[in-house]
Parts: sequence; C-alpha cells; structure tokens
Amino acid sequence: MPETMPAPPPHHGSNRNCACVHPRKKMGMMHMTFFWGHDAEVLFDRWPGTDPKMYAVSLAVVFAMAALVELLSACRLRSGSKGNVAAGVLRTILFTVRCGLNFLVMLAVMSFNGGIFLAAVGGHALGFLVFGSRVSKMSGGLPSVPERAVLPSASC
Repeated sequence: MPETMPAPPPHHGSNRNCACVHPRKKMGMMHMTFFWGHDAEVLFDRWPGTDPKMYAVSLAVVFAMAALVELLSACRLRSGSKGNVAAGVLRTILFTVRCGLNFLVMLAVMSFNGGIFLAAVGGHALGFLVFGSRVSKMSGGLPSVPERAVLPSASC
C-alpha cells in the first residue's frame, strides 16, 4: 500500500520567500464600484488615509496632474533644423513625462473614489479649456499652428 504524504501546514504568508498576500493587507479592501468618501487609498499604500485634509491634498494632486497632462499635450516646440538632436531629445522627454502622468491619473481613477474621478475629469477639462481649446488660441497668447511642431498624440 503506497504511503500518503501529510498535508502541508497552513500558509499565512510568513515565509520570506513567499509571493503571497501582503501581511498588512486584508482581503476584500479594494473597491470594484465607485464609492464616495475620504477614506481611500490613491496611488500609494495608506495615502491619503483617513484624514480629510490629506484627501483634499490628493484631490488637488490628481487635478493638477490631469491639468499638466493637457498642458503638455498642447505644448509646442519650435523644430529648428531638421536634424536637431537636442530638440528631438527634449520632445521625447516631454512625451515620456506626459505619458507617465497619464498613467498616474489612470491609476488614481482606478481607486474607484468618486471625488478622485471628478478631480481627474475636472483637471483634464480645465487644462483643455486653458491650454488646448480655441478659446485660449483666440486670446493671442499662442502662435499659430504652422509655426510650431506638434508633439505626438496623447494616446500612450
């Protein structure tokens, strides 16, 4: 008769070589539907936490990141000569920063907090109004489009 192996001991993630659930995390804490309230985690572990003031800071940060994405989307650089390497490197850096900010705003919205969602949408809307719409171009502050080289599209 073959010998049976004993069942392994219960596993609670205490082994250092284990890729298990983080010991501080409790199962079922991630929201999969939108919720309202200041008790949220946005982008980082335990940030903003339960403090309403820090929640207001997180709303402002997400709003500013979304507006900055729109600023970088409307950013134009003079191309200079066709083989200008420095201008190409600068445009690549701006594109990379804009793409990274887009991803951070997306991850913040994935917290499923209604306030964070509204801050992101509001930041994009105000940023587009100020930097990308015809309203800002009619004020005479920006040169006409043929004088500028356009950054690649905002889709990353």
